[in-house]
Amino acid sequence: MELVELSFEKGNTDDFQQCDGFVLTGGIDVVPELYGGAEDYPHKPDAFLPERDQFESQIYSYSQAHQVPVLGICRGMQYVNILEGGKVFEDNGEPTNQIHKKGTEDKVHGVDVIKDSLLYSVTGVEQGLVNSAHHQGINPAYLGDNLMVSAYSATDDGIIEALEFKDKTDKAFMIGVQWHPERMKEKESNPLSQKVKEQFIEAVKNHKR
Repeated sequence: MELVELSFEKGNTDDFQQCDGFVLTGGIDVVPELYGGAEDYPHKPDAFLPERDQFESQIYSYSQAHQVPVLGICRGMQYVNILEGGKVFEDNGEPTNQIHKKGTEDKVHGVDVIKDSLLYSVTGVEQGLVNSAHHQGINPAYLGDNLMVSAYSATDDGIIEALEFKDKTDKAFMIGVQWHPERMKEKESNPLSQKVKEQFIEAVKNHKR
């Protein structure tokens, strides 16, 4: 496999057609204007990156037009929801941030996986432990078009922890997770990291350009 770094700083949209899969990564908050959010809120970044938002919107649009597999991580999952017409909470508030927002290192908590979901068929688990490093979350009252929840936080707040397409007809593989599987402790033995990675890579290998 060859990794291709796509970046708004490079502006390398021509490289999209070389890709058999896209990873939408974590990072800075999406500009709230894109989902009708408040301009000011707790833990707002000093500066947004609207250029990144625009570039990743192009990536996602390309992926859907050409049925290319997508893995959304943290912000990446939230942005898929936004791009499908949904919204996020600008800030989860307290005490939720005490459970989910990164401190000196990632937080850890349980998740409940919906059994009738792609995520369950991929991982084979109904419960598990994941890491957490976010202060925003998907607003369940504004779930994006054709999206379904495939995991919730096993905490009192019940934050949405994973998304996938509800109707998968003519859709490529797409899973979005709120956690960071790439830096999870014991990630090679945790199915919520390893199995997701394996299935995404398999989807990438099977993609027909």
